[in-house]
Amino acid sequence: MPIEHSAGAVIYNKGKYLLLYRKAHEHYKEGWFFVRGLLEKSEIPEATVRREIQEETGLKDIFIVKGFREESQWFYSKEGKTIFKTAVYLFAETSTEEVKLSKEHNDYAWLGFHEAYPRLTYDNDKKVLRKAHEFIERRIRE
Repeated sequence: MPIEHSAGAVIYNKGKYLLLYRKAHEHYKEGWFFVRGLLEKSEIPEATVRREIQEETGLKDIFIVKGFREESQWFYSKEGKTIFKTAVYLFAETSTEEVKLSKEHNDYAWLGFHEAYPRLTYDNDKKVLRKAHEFIERRIRE
């Protein structure tokens, strides 16, 4: 069975989380997601996250916050084959609000936790957001 490895980020700015919207097309369902992309050969997750953030959002002032790493796994179908996919999510902060979307996405939103959580399309992403929100709330209290 083919396996794909990807990395993504929960991007945070002043109490809000960045979600990206993509219309459906032949390989993807419509929905709201985090920045995420396939690891390139011999690339570590942090490098993938930095590359994907810049490619998908144009954001350059990204600070990867140490101490958060959430993993998800799922199966999906592509070209008649079942693919096992793994994703590692990191936590990234930025002070930039303006996003310059790539052609991959159609819209974006900066949302507070209670707005972002129900908007996310997949339960795996909701779990990641919940853990990221708990992570940042602990950091704020410390």
